[in-house]
Amino acid sequence: MLEFLLRAWITVMHPAKPEAGQSTAEYALVMLAAAALAGIALTFINKSGIASDLFGGVIKKILRF
Repeated sequence: MLEFLLRAWITVMHPAKPEAGQSTAEYALVMLAAAALAGIALTFINKSGIASDLFGGVIKKILRF
């Protein structure tokens, strides 16, 4: 009960700032943008055949040893 009263007093005496959740929202937007760019890059790599050529080249080099 004492902990609850202490938390209530702190909340009343020090209210949250209006921009308290802003950094979380900015972080979420940055992560969303990064995921979108990664998706675009992966789509381009898969459609152009770069990934399969690179993977095939690595496998060929491994099998030569």
